[in-house]
Amino acid sequence: MSKTLLYGATKIDETNSAYAPIESLAAFQWKNRVFVLFADRDHARAAREENQLLADRSALGERDMVVLKVSGSKVRALFGAADGLDGEAIRHDLEGPEAGEFAAFLLGKDGTVKLKLSEPITNGELFAIIDSMPMRAEMLKSDR
Repeated sequence: MSKTLLYGATKIDETNSAYAPIESLAAFQWKNRVFVLFADRDHARAAREENQLLADRSALGERDMVVLKVSGSKVRALFGAADGLDGEAIRHDLEGPEAGEFAAFLLGKDGTVKLKLSEPITNGELFAIIDSMPMRAEMLKSDR
């Protein structure tokens, strides 16, 4: 399984485009974390990821998540509201896989990519990563 965690670098070069907010998903910046799922041809991995995520809708809501599924040029909101999004623009901006290949990306509330996946991730792993992010950690600390 390939996971690339982009969160947690000791020093971020903010002039590097790898840390720039994703333009095609700018409407979510500072409001939501966005999980973008690119469907594979047979949809087996995408379906597994989708089912896992949607099994815990309350946890998605607690973390201000929007879950999007990109198939070809089409975008469908699996959780949360999203209108007028262009799948090809999202694929281009995220440097996503070719149409028909599986990948998933987690964007933080700052609009930057925090995690790239080539295989499904469990909710426990995903939520642990999100809960360790500074904005989420601060919110959890203030709730105590």
